[in-house]
Amino acid sequence: MTTTSTAPTHAVDSRRAWLTVVAAFLSSAVTLGTAYSFGAFFESMSDDFGSERGATAVIFGLTTFLFFWLSIFTGRLLDRSGPRVVLLLGATAMFAGLVLTSRVDSLEVGYVTYGAGVGIAAACGYVPMVAMVGGWFVHHRAVAVGLAVAGIGVGTMVMSPLSAALIDRYGWRDTYLIFAVGGTAVLLACVPLAARPPGDGSPQPSRFRDAVDSPVFRQVHASAFFLGLALFVPFVFVGQYAKERGIDSVQAAVLVGVLGGASVLSRVGFGSLVRRFGSFRLYRACYVIHAVSFLIWFVAGGSYVLLVAFVLVLGVGYGGFVALGPIVIADRMGVVGLGSILGLLYTGPGLGGLIGPPTAGWIIDRTDGYRWAIVACIAACIVSVALLFGLPTTDDGRLVRADDAKG
Repeated sequence: MTTTSTAPTHAVDSRRAWLTVVAAFLSSAVTLGTAYSFGAFFESMSDDFGSERGATAVIFGLTTFLFFWLSIFTGRLLDRSGPRVVLLLGATAMFAGLVLTSRVDSLEVGYVTYGAGVGIAAACGYVPMVAMVGGWFVHHRAVAVGLAVAGIGVGTMVMSPLSAALIDRYGWRDTYLIFAVGGTAVLLACVPLAARPPGDGSPQPSRFRDAVDSPVFRQVHASAFFLGLALFVPFVFVGQYAKERGIDSVQAAVLVGVLGGASVLSRVGFGSLVRRFGSFRLYRACYVIHAVSFLIWFVAGGSYVLLVAFVLVLGVGYGGFVALGPIVIADRMGVVGLGSILGLLYTGPGLGGLIGPPTAGWIIDRTDGYRWAIVACIAACIVSVALLFGLPTTDDGRLVRADDAKG
């Protein structure tokens, strides 16, 4: 029995296509939900290892970095071997990574076990699966991709407060064992639902050179990097910020869950608005929304209501960014070899995720407060917005297709 997907006989936008949406939804929910629930583990792991905030945040930074950067290779693996091989690799990495992390006796070993295990699993469970969905749809691509990536929001919404509750009861180590078994089972269940998009079944070409040679792609990539510097900071620190202001651990973890829930609605909502407003116009608006959200955090103080407002607004911008990115790139460069292109695109926020949270932790440790870390996030968001202006855009709000313009 071979694990490589064969060329399907089903047509685009068919019932079979919607099964791939289910696979992408579930795989992104379990892999990214695990990664983005790290904030619930932050205090327990920091106390256990006696580490500072910046050092502990490196675990999340490495995971985010590896997730996005390894997507270059898993996206290419999708193009060459099909989605089932990718999912099996992700399931293996998740199980091994979380089981080993539950046994580590030093933070530095945790960098490797958690960072590599969850990072590889996330690289398999998100970008390649979204690229797979994109190839299965033409008329309903925006809605299908929006539903697929909504899995990240649902996973975050469920797993962050669930993590806090399980940690309170069983401790962080046994909670990772529970996630290892449950997450692996979900990924294995996704394997038969996934399939190579319609075509002749041959491997798709790499598009790395096309992307690197495009000034427009490079500018979008740089913008995503600056956004990543800010975006991932709240996933690590907003719960800790709340707990330091007297909010209990589960309520603090709910903040990340609310962020995930808001992103679910925006992923689906923005996808349904693409035809009316244009993918790139909406994508740029999401970057502006990120900047506004950090301004709310700056003035929130100890108000739980304002903290909820912050994560709600951030979730809207984040969800739109995730849902619209593949559509913006597909509009610009087409769907052939989309896995490799998206993998390259997401190295931008991946590098931002490696630098942003540890740097924020270092600033918080040195200034004994969050104000300057939030200011740095606002500055990064402003730069990310500025980089998206001046790009060639059609009258209906999309990036000009690469075939119709140079760059």
